Amino acid sequence: MPETLSLLLPDLAATEALAARAARLARPGDALLLEGPLGAGKSAFCRAFLRAAAGDPALEVPSPSFTLVQGYDLPGGAAHHFDLYRLAGPEELEELGWEEAREGIVLVEWPDRLGWLTPRDALRLTLRPDPESEARHVRLSGWEARLPALAGL
Repeated sequence: MPETLSLLLPDLAATEALAARAARLARPGDALLLEGPLGAGKSAFCRAFLRAAAGDPALEVPSPSFTLVQGYDLPGGAAHHFDLYRLAGPEELEELGWEEAREGIVLVEWPDRLGWLTPRDALRLTLRPDPESEARHVRLSGWEARLPALAGL
């Protein structure tokens, strides 16, 4: 079974399809850690994941860039979308309800700020935009047993 998969996501629809597959496979206690530069598609992935998990393609999913975290009550349980870009480190997570959020699904943009709180069993998605198209390159690691299904294999 592959430990890491690399995929080309040619457009936003492909990113949304990957997010929908991840939403079907995710369960309470899971963490999805999204890495990549600004504009890599991290928020687009999270938005599509939450809409798919909610079963509501029109679900309003605001960016947590300023609030740092947004919570959602989904049919399968709670989910929290964290944007840690403005955090200095893991010490600041306690006041954001990190421990409680870990009982559900967490989606984390800028996970390097987690430090020692980084879940070891997380799905890591490293997104990189293609400079010459709207495509995204994504490297997936973690969720070993679910990784082939996530990649559509």
